[in-house]
Amino acid sequence: MPADSVSAVLYIVPTPIGNLGDITQRALEVLESVALICCEDTRHSGKLLSHFGISTKTMALHDHNERQRAASIIHRLDAGESVALISDAGTPLISDPGYHLVTQVREAGHQVVPLPGACAATTALCAAGLPSDRFAFEGFLPAKSKARQERLQSLAEEPRTLIFYESPRRVLDTLADLIVAMGAERPVVLARELTKSFETIHGAPAAELKAWLEEDENRTRGEMVMMVGPYRAPADALPSDALRTTELLCQELPLKKAAALAAQIHNVKKNALYKYGLEAGW
Repeated sequence: MPADSVSAVLYIVPTPIGNLGDITQRALEVLESVALICCEDTRHSGKLLSHFGISTKTMALHDHNERQRAASIIHRLDAGESVALISDAGTPLISDPGYHLVTQVREAGHQVVPLPGACAATTALCAAGLPSDRFAFEGFLPAKSKARQERLQSLAEEPRTLIFYESPRRVLDTLADLIVAMGAERPVVLARELTKSFETIHGAPAAELKAWLEEDENRTRGEMVMMVGPYRAPADALPSDALRTTELLCQELPLKKAAALAAQIHNVKKNALYKYGLEAGW
């Protein structure tokens, strides 16, 4: 039994996103020791478990039955049986089922123990060459173009790097909508088939990336993470004296307050000064 398995708990166990060698020793120990493994797809996860010789009983837990099955899982925990939750790949709950289960388990007074491990979003970000000190994970965009454009437009001035999961069937349409919402020059990095044989990480301005994908249909195959560079307010859109005042005030005040005061002094928009200050690291 794992050293931390002192009472019945729900383990959140990441699984490989491609390369089976990325599973951790601790994850294998937990999956072998628990009474039940909840899987997004038992057939899919069965292959992984079989590969590592794990015969623990499994149960399907997905978007359509999660709320209903939470009660039976809590009953097992009440009886002293530990349970593990895995998804098809990567870390559970990150654009995968598990939120309702974890909420109900915690409300029932049981411990939830998260294990570190594979996650496509952070794996891609590490190699993207985009700002990684602050980022926003947005999961999957809407499937329909109108709703997708609206979502992208709402994020057009986001000062953090944006991370999306994208379908190979929609990636070209999504880039077309992104160009409309954020401009052809917005930097985008596409990571596909991470940790697998045909892993590719390619970055370019949005329009150039779309053209690059269109050159070879193989480039649009596989699981994808799309990362969008943060909005950069043009320096010439703000008076230099307003920027200088904001910078000086930041030596004594938080950026938000400094931007608000400088905006009053120079009659400019405080949000514009605030966003510029964030990008400048003031």
